[in-house]
Amino acid sequence: MIDTHCHLTSPKLADSYASVLDRAEEAGVDGMINVSTSSMDCVEGLAVAKKHPRIWCTSGIHPHEAEAEHDWNAIRLVAEDDRCVAWGELGLDWYYKDPPRDAQFALLDRHLEVIQSASGRQATMPIVLHCREAYDDLIAILRTSGITPERCIFHCFTGDAATVDIVLEFGAWVSFTGIVTFGNAPEIQEAAARVPLERMLVETDAPYLSPEPVRSMRPNEPCNVVHTARFLAELRGIEADDFIGCMDSNAVRCFGLEDGG
Repeated sequence: MIDTHCHLTSPKLADSYASVLDRAEEAGVDGMINVSTSSMDCVEGLAVAKKHPRIWCTSGIHPHEAEAEHDWNAIRLVAEDDRCVAWGELGLDWYYKDPPRDAQFALLDRHLEVIQSASGRQATMPIVLHCREAYDDLIAILRTSGITPERCIFHCFTGDAATVDIVLEFGAWVSFTGIVTFGNAPEIQEAAARVPLERMLVETDAPYLSPEPVRSMRPNEPCNVVHTARFLAELRGIEADDFIGCMDSNAVRCFGLEDGG
């Protein structure tokens, strides 16, 4: 199985990097997309991807980094490498007061300018979106950006059924983490039941958000993506192997992994 969103360069995982990969292999997780959160992080992520044929990377700046200094040349250079398969993660996060909204808007605008000015393969790469309590604002910006909705992935979806309908009407992908397995997340489970299988992805967001039945595991690891997949398979009334096969096919199609790996 492929974990479509994890942070292998996080200090919480990097210190036990070899063991993390061993446990993933034991669980049958043979592919990972290491998602960037800053210009420095994207360079480190590319270095990891270059060492492993089944690890890919992304290039982007998380909205939580809106007030930091950014090396946009690094963002562009990483995106140009064949081991990079997506932009992001980028977006908007209204859950916290900081960084302030104007700084997040400015970062998003700059990021979209870089994406829109890209050429070749980079001009069609998918875009991994971080969106928390900001769906209306983010989708409104994306609609006017000229970026095709099919390129957009709303990662770690935590909205309800009404919100997922908005995302689906827009035309984007929807990706679920271990949060969907939590007993106190019926709204997210209802949303997951509504997403067409061909528009769904599964991820860990490791080192965060360990799923049931390993919710107490800290940090979360890519090996645990199988638990979220099995939960979603049961939720949808599908055999686990069939569901996992579908999710892997989606990952290959969405991220162009046949070309990128």
